[in-house]
Formats: sequence, structure tokens, C-alpha cells
Amino acid sequence: MLIDDNYIDNFVTRKILESGNFADNIIVIQSPHEAIEALRSGSVKPDAIFLDIRMPMMSGFEFLQEYEALELDNKEVVKIFMLSSSLDPTDMNNSKSNRYVASFVHKPLTQQALEELST
Repeated sequence: MLIDDNYIDNFVTRKILESGNFADNIIVIQSPHEAIEALRSGSVKPDAIFLDIRMPMMSGFEFLQEYEALELDNKEVVKIFMLSSSLDPTDMNNSKSNRYVASFVHKPLTQQALEELST
């Protein structure tokens, strides 16, 4: 699952994920609220989530707070990757301290960064 409000970023990230054979099915959702609803309803059961930090209406960190409150069977095994162009050390530290976040990845996602996540 890819959660990012920016169409261009989604296009680039999706192409990298597809070319790297990272997932069989890539679901792109531009609204964190819609992503929470999709997870809550069970219509989406991702193995991994690429999550933007800076989005209108709900930030990636606010998404993580909502995510924590969800009752999901696979929540503990879903890998969440914070995907951001932010250079703010606070964003990086908040990402690293969140128990659900596997890694902080700088935008744009590259094939090399994807390979490092896969190891």
C-alpha cells in the first residue's frame, strides 16, 4: 500500500516498486483517511505500507496514531516505511521511535533504497 497525496510521487514510487518486484499488488491511496477506512473495513490487507509524512488533513504521524488504534490481525507484521522528502531530524527521530515504522526512506524512492529495504 502506498499512501501519498502527490500524484507524481505516487507514479514514480509505484514504477520503482513494480520494476523491483517488491509486491504483487500495489494499492495507491491518496488520502490517509481513506487508507484508514480501507484497513478498518478489511478491504486492504497490506504486507507493507509506504507512508508520506507531509499530507493535508492528516499527516503520516497522525495516520500512525489512527493505525495504532485499529484492531487488525496482521498489524504487528505489516512493515511501514516512512517515505518523505523531509530533512527535519525530528521527522526522522519520530519515525525511528514508532514501533510500527520499519524504516525512514528519503524521496524519491530509488531502486537501490528498495533493494536495501528488501534485505
